[in-house]
Amino acid sequence: MVNLVAAQKPLLHGLMKMAGVQPHMVEIEPGTVMNFWVPNETIKKPKKGEKKSDTPTLTKPNKPVVVLVHGFAAEGIVTWQFQVGSLTKKYSVYIPDLLFFGGSITDKTDRSPTFQAETLVQGLRKIGVEKCILVGFSYGGMVAFKMAELYPDLVQAMVISGSILAMTDSISEATLSELGFKSSSELLLPNSVNGLKALLSVATHKKLWFPNRLHKDYLEVMFTNRKERAELLEGLVINNKDPTIPKFVQKIHLLWGENDQIFKLELAQNMKEKLGEMATFQGIQKAGHLVQLERPCLYNSCLKQFLTSLLESEVQK
Repeated sequence: MVNLVAAQKPLLHGLMKMAGVQPHMVEIEPGTVMNFWVPNETIKKPKKGEKKSDTPTLTKPNKPVVVLVHGFAAEGIVTWQFQVGSLTKKYSVYIPDLLFFGGSITDKTDRSPTFQAETLVQGLRKIGVEKCILVGFSYGGMVAFKMAELYPDLVQAMVISGSILAMTDSISEATLSELGFKSSSELLLPNSVNGLKALLSVATHKKLWFPNRLHKDYLEVMFTNRKERAELLEGLVINNKDPTIPKFVQKIHLLWGENDQIFKLELAQNMKEKLGEMATFQGIQKAGHLVQLERPCLYNSCLKQFLTSLLESEVQK
């Protein structure tokens, strides 16, 4: 029987190309490759008479760069499918697939957010990105925070949705207990239709209905590399109830679903206070953890408003 989720992938890929991005695989080092969706205009077209290369040369972006970093339950273009077309006119948009998502893979054993951040930075530099604004969702937000901390020369600013600086054991235990799950893997790596339904139930404000077959097909297509992803979840949790807050030099905009049950509004507001004057907060009503998918038009409007304001302030400097 045809997997419905796999069958619609070529359609999504086609829509992404129409929106202005296409896939490009980057070898970071032997044994480590990362897939990026890169701006169409950065891919050099072969000269007349030349054969089309499997790995075309990329040119540097000629517009401000926005990098969209996905969360744990889906790869890049699935997470950001409603944002890409809204941004590509004014920005060079890059959508990476983090390691063990969407074709990105490594033979290294490090599963920490720091390793994800370092690998992503290497990949971005290989494809000509020198400065960028990061938009990080959930797990991708934690990777984005680490990138901003370690590479302030690369990261100009950040927009963070449904994420935290670091997953301490106390936050992890409290969140899982409140949601009724025994472990992060039980929540974020469901292995049954009921498990996926439970994840969607806590991740969205409006309760969604899909036939069981669609849930089953999604599990088969999106939850690959289960062993490695379970290790990524283990690598997230740090044994520190009060982690040191890095001194970020970038502006950080927290763009949140006000009904987020995983990382609640109070957590976001508390994080804003800890981050200090460089941080701003904006809530989106009637949206849960998957805010960019539930309220895409409003999310895009808020995101573009921040980006415009940021770039205007850069020009005035």
